[in-house]
Amino acid sequence: MVEDKIADREDLFIVSIKMHPNGKLEVLVDGDQGVSIQDCAAISRHVGFHLEEEDVIAHAYRLEVSSPGIDAPFTSVRQYQKNVGRNIQVKLQDGGQKEGKLLEVADEYIVIMEEIKEKGKKAVEQQNSIPFESIKTAKVLISFK
Repeated sequence: MVEDKIADREDLFIVSIKMHPNGKLEVLVDGDQGVSIQDCAAISRHVGFHLEEEDVIAHAYRLEVSSPGIDAPFTSVRQYQKNVGRNIQVKLQDGGQKEGKLLEVADEYIVIMEEIKEKGKKAVEQQNSIPFESIKTAKVLISFK
């Protein structure tokens, strides 16, 4: 149903669809240039109409359509792609963490520009490729500078 509504909008994509135990049906949608409140409202009307029309959910539910928050971890390659040029924080499977500007997104890895600081030395920038399989979570690094 969600796919039907955004099929004519190549800039929009589904991040996740979850039914929570409390009856909340959460639909997260994003876009290459973001997603507007009007987009969310149109998707909500479309999905709500079809859920009722087809009687898909037998119990009471609350439909919530929104975009993922700025601090939400990326769940798709497309989210990495839309954030090229922004500073991100990457938590690695081995427990490590890296921060830097997202420069590139390839099929199997990302490239970030890290600022490496060694004690007593001037910080240097270094490109670092990180395979997707090594990434536990990644999200936009929020800065108030």
